[in-house]
Order: sequence, then structure tokens, then C-alpha cells
Amino acid sequence: MVVPTGLQAVAQLALSAVMIVGTAVPALAAERWATLPEPGPMPVAALSGLQTIDDIKMYYAVYGAGSPVLLIHGGGGNADQWGAIVTDLSETHQVIVADSRGHGRTGFTDKPLGYDLMASDYIALLDYLKIKQVALIGWSDGGVIGLSIAIHHPERLSRLFAHAGSATLAGALPIDWSMPTMSGIYERNSLAYTAISPTPEKLDAFVNALNTLWSTEPNWSDDVLAEITVPTTIAIGDHDEMVSFAHNQHLAGVIPGARFVELKDTSHFSIFQDPEGYLDALHEFLDGY
Repeated sequence: MVVPTGLQAVAQLALSAVMIVGTAVPALAAERWATLPEPGPMPVAALSGLQTIDDIKMYYAVYGAGSPVLLIHGGGGNADQWGAIVTDLSETHQVIVADSRGHGRTGFTDKPLGYDLMASDYIALLDYLKIKQVALIGWSDGGVIGLSIAIHHPERLSRLFAHAGSATLAGALPIDWSMPTMSGIYERNSLAYTAISPTPEKLDAFVNALNTLWSTEPNWSDDVLAEITVPTTIAIGDHDEMVSFAHNQHLAGVIPGARFVELKDTSHFSIFQDPEGYLDALHEFLDGY
């Protein structure tokens, strides 16, 4: 997947979406999968800060108490996108969130982004927090990072919920940036980056780094996936516009014992479009289905 660069491109994309879709916008807006609701506010964290890991200062926050759950956001986003999800799960679990390398409040450096590298950042964060094992919920790039941890550090996961992730480049779909969800998420993520990043002037460099990542990774074979021992749920919206539904079905078929969950009437942005249904799937996942 390739995204445009710069805030000027954001404005152009938003304008183009309106001009191209035209009178179709009201009809699309009636479909839940074509909307992009706000995620809702995050609750007050019990603990938060910036932890030095490798060459970055990684933002993290911890909420609630109970068995630990790690949430990993999607590419280009930040931990605050989990608002409604954290509010609910933190009532019964210790919920850990963070901004991945280069994202959000975690500074961007010149080191190339990679899924295994970002996975190692999260492992180091768990070490710092003295958490031996978590249930991991990852969305989009977060799901790919979750797969990396399941492959390379399975002892750190009690279970994995990989939502809208992929294991190969073939799992990504060509993106139509005239779609309101796509122009909308790019604008939202870009504005958030410039507002909270310690390196706001590096937005274009950050987007270029994401483009490089998405054009070269991930590349896990079926043989590698077949060696995953972590209890895994593969989930995807039935209208996902960024990741192949069939590819996710394939992942569930290759990973031993994996469960496949279809998130009804949602796109790549299920966590915004249907937080109640998403939470139902997460509670079933956390309860061991």
C-alpha cells in the first residue's frame, strides 16, 4: 500500500473525495462500513511515560488491573485510537497500549521500520513493565506485529487476536484514496502526528518509511505460519478495503487451531464503526471461546 505525503496532500485528498464521490456520499454514509466515526476519549491512565528502548523513547500507558492485555494500533496511527476499547477492557484487565516506533508520541528516527524490529520494541517494553506474558490484540500493522511476536517470541503470548493483518505482500489490496474512509483516516492520522509527535517536521519522512515498509514486508511463508503455537484468532471486516478477506481466511486455515472471525458490516475500521460488536469478539477471545 502506498500513501500520499504531506499535509497539502491531505487537503487535496479530502477535496478529491468530495468531488469524485459527489452525490454518492449520502448513500455511502448510510452504510456503516463506509463511515469513519471518532474513537472516543481514552480513560485516565494508571501509569504512562516514555521509556528508552534501543534508539527511541517509546510512549506507553497502562490502564486498569487484572490479567494483562496488550493493544497494538495500526500503521500511521497511535494508541489513542483504542479509546472505547480501552475504556471497556480496563474494567476487568490490565490494558497496556503504546505508540509504535515512529508513531504518535514515539519519535521517528532514521532506522528503517520493520515488523520484527517493532515487535522487539514491544517485547522490551513488556520487559520494562515486568510483564511476562500478555494476550495481544493487534489491528492492521498491529496484527502483523502480533504475528511476528507469535513467530519469534511465542512464550510472551497467552493468545493472539490479529485483526486485518497480513503475512505476505499479497495480502494487501490496492487502495482507492477517493473513498471517504481512506482520505479520512489519512487526514486524521496526519493531523494527529503533527499534534503529538516529538518530531512533527518529519511527517513526510515517516510516511515514506511506512511506504517502504508496506512495499517490502511482511513475507512469512505458510511453513512458518504453520509453526505458530499461540492460540490465535484471525479477524477481518466483511468490507475491508485495505486487506484481502480471502488472505485472512487463508491465515486462519494455515495457523494450527486458528479461529476465523468475520466482523459484520464493517471495513478496515471496525474498531470505530462497531465498537460494541468488536468488544463482543474481544471478550469471547479473552474468555477463551
